[in-house]
Amino acid sequence: MALRKANKLSQTAMLKQIVRRCSSLGRTGEQEEGLPLDVPKGHFAVYVGENRSRHIVPISFLTHPGFQSLLRSAEEEFGFDHDMGITLPCEEVVFRSLTSLLR
Repeated sequence: MALRKANKLSQTAMLKQIVRRCSSLGRTGEQEEGLPLDVPKGHFAVYVGENRSRHIVPISFLTHPGFQSLLRSAEEEFGFDHDMGITLPCEEVVFRSLTSLLR
């Protein structure tokens, strides 16, 4: 029980960190903290595939188990020390397939 609660807390902290680093929540019209202006409020950037294609996704994806699995894989492979977005370790076709189910 304690392990499950600790895991839930670490997952919540991870999601908050992602939103803080990669989202434009609460942003004014100016670029702040190095965030790009082309990321709409309530979204964040991810980089996917061999060519690191950039995709803008809504923060609502963070609650989906399939997307959370990708985030865990990203944490294991790359960590979460990103300035402009998160690199997800999956092929672009897989990412597009997953996100099409989430929309």
